[in-house]
Amino acid sequence: MTADEFRAALARLAAGVVLVTAHDPEDGPRGEDVGMTATAFVSVSLEPPLVMVSVRNDSRMDDLLEHQPLWAVSILSESQRHIAGRFAMKGRISDRLLFEDIPYERGGITGAPLVRGALSLLECRTEQRVVAGDHTLVIGRVLRADTPSAESGPLTYFRGRYRFLA
Repeated sequence: MTADEFRAALARLAAGVVLVTAHDPEDGPRGEDVGMTATAFVSVSLEPPLVMVSVRNDSRMDDLLEHQPLWAVSILSESQRHIAGRFAMKGRISDRLLFEDIPYERGGITGAPLVRGALSLLECRTEQRVVAGDHTLVIGRVLRADTPSAESGPLTYFRGRYRFLA
């Protein structure tokens, strides 16, 4: 099987879209925020509360999460498609510019950016990292969860495009 065949088969599985963020306090005088769009994100356990995200091995996020155990997840709404698209532009724009004009607040536990208007906000601490092919599965304990009042539906990804639920 080729990578293209595998990708085409999995494109028929609708997935929620999240923004995973972390703050690197060691990058410069004020540190730097790093973010990535992800569709490979799932809940793992209720007791303890665990989630998992798949992170590409050659990414800045993987490098950061190797030494920074605190990170955050913003579950994006359908009105935040532009945010998902911006953070999916791997390598085309600097991390500093990615956060420009994005409304966010800092997590009280992680210090990572949490997108305002997201459907849910999670602050996490890495419990385990498992290398799996060209990705690393990062399992995190949810330290805090918030479900702000949101009237829009979730942003999903299906057949290579962002979609909305009817």
